[in-house]
Amino acid sequence: MSQPIPRQGMSYTDKTASIKPRIIIHGGAGRITRENLPAKPYAIYRRALLDTLRDANHRLQLPGATALDVATHAVTLLENNGLFNSGHGAVYTTEGTHELEASVMVSRGYRKRGVGVMGVKKAKNPIALAREMLIRGQEDDGGGAQGHVQLHGETCDRLAVEWGLELARPSHFWTKRRWDEHRKALGLKHDRETYEKDRARADEDAGYGAQVVEVSSSPDDVAAARLDNTSWDGKEYLPQGTVGAVVMDDSGTICVATSTGGITNKLPGRIGDTPTLGAGFWAEEWTETKRSSGIEHSLAGLQVPSVSDIFTSSCMPWLGGYGRVLSHECSESTTTGRQSSAVAMSGTGNGDSFLRLAATRTAAAMARFASARTSQAGGSSLSLQAAVSQVAGPNGMLQQSAEDRWLKSGEGEGGMIAIELNAGKGHIVFDFNCGGMFHVWIDDEGRHKFQVFRDQTDVE
Repeated sequence: MSQPIPRQGMSYTDKTASIKPRIIIHGGAGRITRENLPAKPYAIYRRALLDTLRDANHRLQLPGATALDVATHAVTLLENNGLFNSGHGAVYTTEGTHELEASVMVSRGYRKRGVGVMGVKKAKNPIALAREMLIRGQEDDGGGAQGHVQLHGETCDRLAVEWGLELARPSHFWTKRRWDEHRKALGLKHDRETYEKDRARADEDAGYGAQVVEVSSSPDDVAAARLDNTSWDGKEYLPQGTVGAVVMDDSGTICVATSTGGITNKLPGRIGDTPTLGAGFWAEEWTETKRSSGIEHSLAGLQVPSVSDIFTSSCMPWLGGYGRVLSHECSESTTTGRQSSAVAMSGTGNGDSFLRLAATRTAAAMARFASARTSQAGGSSLSLQAAVSQVAGPNGMLQQSAEDRWLKSGEGEGGMIAIELNAGKGHIVFDFNCGGMFHVWIDDEGRHKFQVFRDQTDVE
């Protein structure tokens, strides 16, 4: 009897039992206080994130569910919600436009493994564009994206059209609250009449006519539309950071999906950490082998190719795609007792600080390689939680990178969410160094949890 075809990214090697799926989602981090997030808006954000968690987790429990599908679905819901800084409700550039960013990365299973799109203006859901770019990367021409893992601007918009993704006119991304924030910071008029004129002009400049407004009968949709049109009082906290989801399916594959509008009143053309591999997102898997001398990474047994090997093989990148790697570079160890480990994480906060530190890859590397060294020496390993705390926790690397500018400009502020797969079990990980981070997750006992402030966790 032949073996069933596995889902993309799933391996049947040494696997006889499924792994318990895990999920964690964030909706931004920053200088949040109980004064600028009082009880009523707190409850609104709480409900929105818990509803997203419940929807995504329902999909995660279905037979054949993949981490990629669930993570990108969760982020799509947040992109469509004007409460958050992504998609509909994203922040504006200094010119009053939107330049959106999104990324997807999986611990295994796809040729590109991770992709980022930036300067997106046409795709209704930038995360769908990133997902499509990852999947189409299995084709020799990358589905039109070649072997590239990062694309910007007009190319992203063209591919969104060619790939048949749902498009949106510029006004789709507008909300009154975000527009107020943008205009007030620049000292410009922010009355209702000017807002409506500017919004209509954005569509006209892009070649669209007058917008037809569809009124939904859903109470939730009506309430959301009402909130979109509410003026911002200048005091209530508006999420500034990336939204993201980290999901592990029952095959042990972990996916991270992220999306953002960037920083309020950023210069047009600015690129943040969200679409940049290793800065605002990261995922990877590796294999360790148990031997009599301890645990050693399978990488230790690889041979280094000679210069002649490299230039006589087709491992160099060309326009048509990337050729094969040398066979002895990707051969698996035959040693028994192999154990797979994996991590995936998403960052939110001041993106320029994440960029300077390559923050997510740094945290992943700390956990991976410190563990290998201490294991060989007979010591205890470094958990991903410890690594994330050292990078994004209080007085961690992000905070220290701001030096004397800490708490003055927003520099260094942020947090991370992550999942670590270790010994066949997934562990939820998070930490942040600022006033608060919007995040929800399902704990080991199956309870749905919501947290903004470090000293308060709501259980549902």
